[in-house]
Amino acid sequence: WQTNAIAVCCSRIYKKNHDVTKTWKGKTEQLLRVNNHDFTMRPAFGGPAIPVGVDVQVESLDSISEADMDFTMTLYLRHYWKDERLSFPSTTNKSVTFDGRLVKKIWVPDVFFVHSKRSFIHDTTKDNIMLRVFPDGHVLYSMRITVTQMCNMDFSRFPLDSQMCSLELESYAYTDEELMLYWKNGNESLKTDEKISLSQFLIQKFHTTSRLAFYSSTGWYNRLYINFTLRRHIFFFLLQTYFPATLMVMLSWVSFWIDRRAVPARVSLGITTVLTMSTIITGVNASMPRVSYIKAVDIYLWASFVFVFLSVLEYAAVNYLTTVQERKERKLHERFPCTCGIPHSQTMMLDENCSESDANSLAGYTRNQMVPEEEKQQKMVVHLAMSNECHSPRKRGLKGHVGLRIIQNSHAIDKYSRLIFPGTYIFFNLIYWSVFS
Repeated sequence: WQTNAIAVCCSRIYKKNHDVTKTWKGKTEQLLRVNNHDFTMRPAFGGPAIPVGVDVQVESLDSISEADMDFTMTLYLRHYWKDERLSFPSTTNKSVTFDGRLVKKIWVPDVFFVHSKRSFIHDTTKDNIMLRVFPDGHVLYSMRITVTQMCNMDFSRFPLDSQMCSLELESYAYTDEELMLYWKNGNESLKTDEKISLSQFLIQKFHTTSRLAFYSSTGWYNRLYINFTLRRHIFFFLLQTYFPATLMVMLSWVSFWIDRRAVPARVSLGITTVLTMSTIITGVNASMPRVSYIKAVDIYLWASFVFVFLSVLEYAAVNYLTTVQERKERKLHERFPCTCGIPHSQTMMLDENCSESDANSLAGYTRNQMVPEEEKQQKMVVHLAMSNECHSPRKRGLKGHVGLRIIQNSHAIDKYSRLIFPGTYIFFNLIYWSVFS
C-alpha cells in the first residue's frame, strides 16, 4: 500500500513539473542552430565593433607578496553581449542556461589578464563556467577564476606605506574597431565581498577605470582596470621591529652607568647589542625584495645601529683616556714622591684622631728620615690636614664613601653621554615619525 501511494504521489509531481526537454525536437545545438553558423567569427563580422559589457565580483583577495611583488585574487568574471545567431523562439521569453560544454562550440570574447603570472578556471567538481542565452540572442557568460597578477610596489615608505594595485582585462585578438570592451554599469560593475580582509593590509578602496592601450604591431585595444588601494597595518612591525630596536639602543646606554674599569661587562654588553641589531636588520630584509633604494624601516634600523655602535666606541674612548691618565699619574708620583720626610705608608696612617705620642713614635727610622724638632709641629699639621682631606668620607659614613667612589669611577665622557645619547635618539624619533607617519 505504501509503495502504491508513493508511486501515485510522484506521478502527480511529474505532471506538475513537466520536463521541458521532452518538448524539443532534437538536440540543444539544433535549438540554438549552432551547426548552422560559423562561430569562429565574431557576431556582426565585417560591421561595427561588437559591445561586450563586463562586471566583476571579487570573492577573495588571497595573498599579497612583497618579495614577488604580486597579489592573488579570486573573482567571478561575467561578460554580456548579443549574438543573434543564438536567438531561438520562445513563448515564455525565459533564458536557457548551459554549462561549459557549449562554450567550446560558440563564439565568446577572448578576454585575458594583462601582466598576469598565473591564472586558472576552477574545475571542482565541474568547470565553473555558466552560459545563459536569452531568446533575443543576449548572452551572459560567467566563470570563476583565480589570477595572480604583478603589482609594481613602492617600498620607500615601508612599513608605513600604501600600495595601489590593479587587475587589467583586455581582448587579446580584437582591436577597438572590432570589439568594444566596457564596464557594464560603471563603478557599480565591481562588487566585493564585505568579509574580505588581509592580515597585513587594510583594503581602503575598490574602483574601476578604462582606457585604450596601444601596441605598435597590432593597434589599439580597450583595457579595463580594477584598482584597489591597500594600507599596511603598522602594529605588527611595531612589535617585531621597532620596539626591539629601540630596546637594544636603550640597553646600550646601560654601559654609561657601569664602572669604567669593568672592561668585560661593558665590552660584552656593547657586542651583544650590536649583534642583536644586525640580526633584526637581516630578518627584516630577508622577507623583502632587493630594491636599490632606501626604505623607511632601513633608516630607523640603521640609525639605531649607529647609536649602538657609537656606545661601543664611547667606551673605547673612555678606556683609552683612562689608561693615558693613569699612566701620567703614575709617572708624576714616581717623579715627586709625597713623603714629606716620613714614609708614605706611615703618612697615610695619620689622621685627626692620632695622639702626639703616636706621631712621635718614629722608632726604626734613620736620622735622615727624622724631622727636626723645630719643624716637627709644623710638618705634623700638614700631615694631619692631608689625612683629614683624604679620609673625610669617614665622617659621612659608608653611604657617602660608596657614592664618592662611583663618581670617581666614571669618566667625564660617560657623564655627558648619559644626556647626549638619549636626547639625540628622542629627537631622531620625533623627526622620523613626523615625516613617515
